[in-house]
Parts: sequence; structure tokens; C-alpha cells
Amino acid sequence: MFSTAVIRNLRYNFPSAYICCVVPSRCYPVLKGNPYLDEVIIFDERQHHKSFRDKLRFIQQLKRKRFDAVFLLHRSMTRALICWLAAIPRRIGYTTKKRWFLLTQRLKPPALDSLHRIDYYLNILSGVGLRVEDRFLDFFVSDEDERFVDEFLSQKVKSKAGPWIGLNPGGNWALKRWSKEYWARLADNLIIELKAEVFFTGGPEDIYLVKEITQAMLNRPLVVTGIFNLKQFGALCKRLSLFVSADTGPLHIANAVGTKNILALFGPTDPAITGPYPTKNVLILQNTSGCKIPCYQLGCLDNRCMKAITPQWVMDKIRGLING
Repeated sequence: MFSTAVIRNLRYNFPSAYICCVVPSRCYPVLKGNPYLDEVIIFDERQHHKSFRDKLRFIQQLKRKRFDAVFLLHRSMTRALICWLAAIPRRIGYTTKKRWFLLTQRLKPPALDSLHRIDYYLNILSGVGLRVEDRFLDFFVSDEDERFVDEFLSQKVKSKAGPWIGLNPGGNWALKRWSKEYWARLADNLIIELKAEVFFTGGPEDIYLVKEITQAMLNRPLVVTGIFNLKQFGALCKRLSLFVSADTGPLHIANAVGTKNILALFGPTDPAITGPYPTKNVLILQNTSGCKIPCYQLGCLDNRCMKAITPQWVMDKIRGLING
């Protein structure tokens, strides 16, 4: 998601260029339909391009396209080497001790955790003299996805009287997640007090998690976990009054499509580095509990930073957002 700001600003600088983005297959839905791109190429280092032979075929694929330049957004040795072997003449990126000789334009990397990820990537453009006109994320939804969601909602939502609120309990690592008990309590409060239509979102990997949450509830929310793909999820977020999530990809998608209100629950990560941007429609809740943030102690036993964000605190903030 953070790379979409680079893609758009590259197009501003090179309106007639053929711009392609290389991503792993799991990231393809994020860039599908992006009007600033001419092509998206899949490179799966851990799957389809795992073997040496597969990598050689991929290098030949890049070589045949005769790209003039590559902007390496990540400090990967393998990707820099592939671009060197593909004979791309301009190779631009942050330098490291291992790959400096593979780059033709070397930028000094910023200090660790000193910049928001958007700026970390955009600085690669400005570092070689290109203009950066804006700094927000893009996520594009097709008319087909919009229709699918509208038809689904017309069949499943009985009343439009209360606010539509999306809850996203998943996350790419456990310590960033809010507890299942907290999600269940919040969802019940939203349904009982605000008469809200509560949607539980997430991918197929979150189905069991959401099942555990809903089994602990007194009321029945609408579960769309594993039903909507990423684009359809984006279409849903455009229709929500509020979206509540921890620090996850869906949080940034909701912000990119312009969800009316977003409540972001941050624990071990720093919103100044990975938080949603812009923040005009976002309220961030964080209680560091005396811990150093960002914290990457994956062996943390108490997860007190997330536990310190209580359902009551979240509910109080939601009342202000919905009624304000």
C-alpha cells in the first residue's frame, strides 16, 4: 500500500513512460486496476520463483522488456542482483554494505524508524531529483466490485437506521491484535447501544478468529470474513460510517478509499512510522504502558500495550465520532 504513493508520483514525473511494478502474488490485488501502472509483474521468491532456474527465467523476462530504470523500494540484495543481471542500466535505491555495487544511484538510508513508510519510499524519488507532489495512498475499486457489494448488502442488511460499523480483528502478527474478548464486548455494545449494523471483516485466514469472537457475543453481527476479496472489502469500506482496526493492511485500505471515520488501535507499533496517512478522518488510540515504541519483542508475554486499550475507552471515542 505504501508504494502506491511512489507509483502515482512516478507517473507525474514520467507521464508517457511505461511503468511496471514487480510484486509478490499476495500484493497483486492491491495494485490491480491502478491507472498509474501499465503492468504488474509477479515475482514470488518463496513460491513460483524459488529455484535457481525459475529466477533465471524471471531475469530473462525482465531483460526482454528492456527497462531503462528501476526504483528499488526495499533494501533487498536479491532484487538488486536480479535487476543488475537483467541489465537494467539505472538502478536506484538505498545503499547497503552488501549491495552498493549493484546500484548506479545510491542513496543513504535514513536512520531506523525515523520516517513514516510513505516518506521512506518517496525519498527515493526526491533523492534523485524527481518531484514529489503529494503523499497519500491509492486503492482502486472497480464498478463490478461496487455492484457485488451493493447486491450483497441489499440481501443481508435488514435496516439502515443505525450506523454501519466495520470491525477488523485480524493482523499479521499476534501482538498487534486486540483481544477476542474485547472485540466481542465492543461489538455487543455497538449493536445494543447504537443499534449499529456491525460487520466483521477479514480474509480466509481470519475466519476461525472471527468465529471465536462471535461465539462469545450476545448479539449477531454480519460476518463478511472470507466472503469479500480485497477490492470488495474496499467497496464495503466506502459505505461504512466507521471502521475499527489495529495496525493492519485493511486499515490503510479503508483510509485510501475514504471511509468516513476510522478508529485505529495501536500497541507495539508507532503510528508515526506505519500509521494511516492522511489522518483527517482517523483517530488513533494508543497506550504505551511505559514500553518503548516501536517494540519488536515478539516473545512478549503480556501484550499490555493492547490490553490497555479498553472496550470502554474505544466505545467512548466511537460515541463522539458517530454523534459528533
